[in-house]
Amino acid sequence: MTKVHVTTTINGDPTEFLCEPDETLLDVLRDRLGMTGSKEGCGTGDCGACSVTLNGRLVCSCLVLGAEAEGQEIGTIEGMAQGENLHVLQKKFIEHAALQCGICTPGLLVAAKSLLEKNPDPTEEETRYWLAGNLCRCTGYDKIIRAVMDAAKEMREAA
Repeated sequence: MTKVHVTTTINGDPTEFLCEPDETLLDVLRDRLGMTGSKEGCGTGDCGACSVTLNGRLVCSCLVLGAEAEGQEIGTIEGMAQGENLHVLQKKFIEHAALQCGICTPGLLVAAKSLLEKNPDPTEEETRYWLAGNLCRCTGYDKIIRAVMDAAKEMREAA
């Protein structure tokens, strides 16, 4: 197969890569670009562990071809913190003990950030609905929801 040359932007940085036409964006991020934050939990778009944003839209990177990233803006977990300064959501996940094994955490954080960018004052029900595509086998979700709600409050107060 002939490799595809892709020019894109990842976390605000212009990026180029070569990939196979049938290679997923998740595999490109992890194997070609060394961005291992996104995890493969299922490979079928059912768990959300590989969540990224594509032009501001939350997607499962296991369901997107790397070649489809041409000209697109991609946001990953690696783009959340600013150097050593964690994003408010990351701080709240730690503060509320909203993570355990860590497989789902990057996808949940990307999804929660996407939610708060679209709706800075979500209800608990809206938050649960938005994060329903992200499966966690360890926490039971309550700590995750509390962390997101607390982060939303802090972000609104800072604005």
